Amino acid sequence: MRTTRREFTKRLSGAAMAAAFAPAGEPARLPIAFSTLGCPGWDLQKILNFAEQHGFAAIELRGLQGNLDLPSHPAFAAERIAQTKRDILSRSLRVACVSSSASLHESDPEKRSKILADARRFIDLASSLDAPYVRVFGDSPDSGHPVVPSDDLKARVAAGLRELGDYAGPRKVTVIIESHDDFTASASLADVLHRADSKSVGLLWDAHHTFAESNEDPKFTVQQLGPWIRHTHLKDSVGTGRDRKYVLTGRGNVPIKKQIDALRSIDYKGFYCFEWEKVWHPDLEDPEIAIADYARVIASFLR
Repeated sequence: MRTTRREFTKRLSGAAMAAAFAPAGEPARLPIAFSTLGCPGWDLQKILNFAEQHGFAAIELRGLQGNLDLPSHPAFAAERIAQTKRDILSRSLRVACVSSSASLHESDPEKRSKILADARRFIDLASSLDAPYVRVFGDSPDSGHPVVPSDDLKARVAAGLRELGDYAGPRKVTVIIESHDDFTASASLADVLHRADSKSVGLLWDAHHTFAESNEDPKFTVQQLGPWIRHTHLKDSVGTGRDRKYVLTGRGNVPIKKQIDALRSIDYKGFYCFEWEKVWHPDLEDPEIAIADYARVIASFLR
């Protein structure tokens, strides 16, 4: 059942109050963020204003106004990027991550070269924005039907991570592979990250995928991958297997509080980022509802 805006406004004060009345000596905002994947119709100013108003500390850039090729967006053009940075800082916000579509599975030399070049464009953008991370994927030639990654696939992904890490490190950026598609099992991710063997390479833990697709308990995942986790995606769903459907935070069967508790047990310092896949699933709740709801629910888990 969809929540009406009128009904939902009654629940918004919780997140705003949590941000306004943090205990003395603690930051005014909780370490929460949201991905712009969830609000494809919003311009940057609306995104920043909404984040500030609802107590978010950061945003993850994953497209703007339908443009997933972020380096080409006018807001990040050479003549505009300084003002864009001022706009972000004026709301006391940070860019938690700049998320690319680069997938490191490709074996064809020409295609692979283009993918790595594109990833470097995103690294340059992240560096210009003082953003710490750029997301990439491992994937496979058929990401619609995930399988256990072969040794060759893991070797290609690890080599790509190492190469991009070498480029990113001097620019104060870390390249993070997302737990996604073929790479949702802790064993496969740990193998790839060991092989990459780079201080400038880490993990974006999409906690939904390791639970829903690899059936891992959050404590187990964090025990196996904790040293690499730099950024986190959270979202909720109902159903099982590939038939899951996304729902508002706390309404599904994904153990989000356990995921957060597992991260806190290792003194995780990153953001708890909401990834609402509105771009891919336009029938989902509108961002005004879903993103504000996330802030309210996660605030209750973090306090």
